[in-house]
Amino acid sequence: MTTSAPDSVRLADTQLYRVTDVMRLLRMSCTVIYDQIRTGRLRSVKQGRARLITASAIGDYIALLEKEAEEAA
Repeated sequence: MTTSAPDSVRLADTQLYRVTDVMRLLRMSCTVIYDQIRTGRLRSVKQGRARLITASAIGDYIALLEKEAEEAA
């Protein structure tokens, strides 16, 4: 019998994240996340009515933010 881990632990194994999960991971508001998706800075996919963000898209977005911070310094 397996026990399920808390959501905060299971997120590390997730490949597709809902916007609410990404809000928690990146500590950004819903408005900011959707703005980043709209402008193409944060890639996403749609499955039915759900907007999902891949783990690799989150990593790429963080790398983009780091690059922009270095260029601004």
